[in-house]
Amino acid sequence: MDQQRDVEKLLKKAQKPSEDALKMHPFYKGKIQTAPKVPVRSYDDFAIWYTPGVARVCQEIVKDPMKVYEYTNKENTIAIVTDGTRILGLGDIGPEAGLPVMEGKALLFKYLGGVDALPLCVGTKKIEEIVQFCKWLSPSISGINLEDVEKPKCFVLLERLQEELSIPVFHDDQQGTATITLAGLINALRIVGKRIDEVRIALIGAGSANYAFARLLEKMNVDLGNVIVVDSRGIITRERAEQLDDITKRMWLKTNAENIEGGIEEALRGADVCIAYSKSGPGVIKPEWVKRMNKDAIVFAGANPVPEIWPWEAKEAGARIIATGRSDFPNQVNNSLGFPAIFRGVLDVRATKVTDEMCIAAAQAIADFAYRKGIHEEYIVPTMEEEEVYIEEAFAVAKKAMEQGIARNRMTDEELLKKIRERIKMGREMEKALVKTNLIKLP
Repeated sequence: MDQQRDVEKLLKKAQKPSEDALKMHPFYKGKIQTAPKVPVRSYDDFAIWYTPGVARVCQEIVKDPMKVYEYTNKENTIAIVTDGTRILGLGDIGPEAGLPVMEGKALLFKYLGGVDALPLCVGTKKIEEIVQFCKWLSPSISGINLEDVEKPKCFVLLERLQEELSIPVFHDDQQGTATITLAGLINALRIVGKRIDEVRIALIGAGSANYAFARLLEKMNVDLGNVIVVDSRGIITRERAEQLDDITKRMWLKTNAENIEGGIEEALRGADVCIAYSKSGPGVIKPEWVKRMNKDAIVFAGANPVPEIWPWEAKEAGARIIATGRSDFPNQVNNSLGFPAIFRGVLDVRATKVTDEMCIAAAQAIADFAYRKGIHEEYIVPTMEEEEVYIEEAFAVAKKAMEQGIARNRMTDEELLKKIRERIKMGREMEKALVKTNLIKLP
């Protein structure tokens, strides 16, 4: 009875942000705006910032196209691109309804990473048209964050854009979630004293996040034969190859070396780790199935708004470490720890792509930051309030880009850290200054 009351209290608490959002969004009419970077001391300054003075700047860029990074805001500008086909847990609600989400993402980019992000919701669902749109856009930006695109289209888009553009393209539902999940798992395994290349992992859900997570595991030399993947039809086996799309087939047919059949129950039997990004619970994962996992089991129940299993149920069933996607439980696996800093790092060295190795470097930096502070069963990743983690993560990503030879702008460690700190600080200080001067009014 007490547990039922706790559940009702949690659900009521979870509904409050939605209620507040309906009041606050019309009050502000959006979450971002453009702002000048230069002073206007008098109207004469427009002759410098615009015509006739700007023509000389254009001519310099004609002579050397790379000077666009020195003379414009291109270096710090990215686009958040969506077709509105998979917005949060709401599904295909269209580009207009997806715009509030993309504006919120842009706010996080600016406040947490000092990145200027343009929310661009496109009025097409066709892959070729979205690819062409991004190509046409690329002269004005230094990166693309794909967001809330349905599968398997999201896999095709990411591959195509990474191959055909010379700027970094990142899909947060794939690489972002995978990065923070890996960070959490690194520390969870540190606590239970197990090695990532020795554990058996069950991936519940075969969508964007777990696909990218499996790709990171493979890059870390983890044997995917020890990984069991469960989709809506059950465990993926070799006999099910014809049911898979061409891209995910490459990955999933490397898993499940023993060709185990069944569903979630069978996948969890004897597993050390459960990474679930499937459908909202509770009851998707049953406590009795967790009981059949190995000792010191790790359970990541990532569905929102309700995890696949309640944390206390997993704990009672024997799981030692539990993580969710919610901020009101310990160990929130929060993408906001990843994408702002990853882009900060790639932009500052003008990287041409975001590689899996850069995501692994980001995950390790996140994990190491929490480790130095003192990890325990209810603290395996930092929280958004721990501002220094973004600087360390961005630095690690930028260093990896230089190491891989995909950075156009090579810098010393001292120069790089200074630039990262200044950019991140500027995003936060701008918001404070606008509030202080009442240009952003408090409700």
